[in-house]
Amino acid sequence: MSQEVTEFIEKVKEPWQAGLCHDLRQVVHNAIPDVQERIQYNKPHFLKNKKYAAVISTSKDAVSFTIFNAAGLELPEGLFDGPPERKTIKFRNGHQIEGGMLTALVKQAFSTL
Repeated sequence: MSQEVTEFIEKVKEPWQAGLCHDLRQVVHNAIPDVQERIQYNKPHFLKNKKYAAVISTSKDAVSFTIFNAAGLELPEGLFDGPPERKTIKFRNGHQIEGGMLTALVKQAFSTL
């Protein structure tokens, strides 16, 4: 795991957002054990074979998680937004992540890379 991503998460102001960032990071590592991490555009990006796998983004009242290479995924109705090649889910304070579902989606999206 990248120290710069760890530092990014530690600097997130809201404790609930930091917790979600930590959990989402773990989802990516569970799905793609050899994933590379880096900070790009002031956000944690996760790459496999030099291709984007996922990104975590924080805003004032949400944490967003984007899955790349998502065109072939069967996604739960109404949870994700975005074009076919990348799908984003937003979490707000009090929302729980469905780690098993997200891990399976990330794993499926990048099983061919």
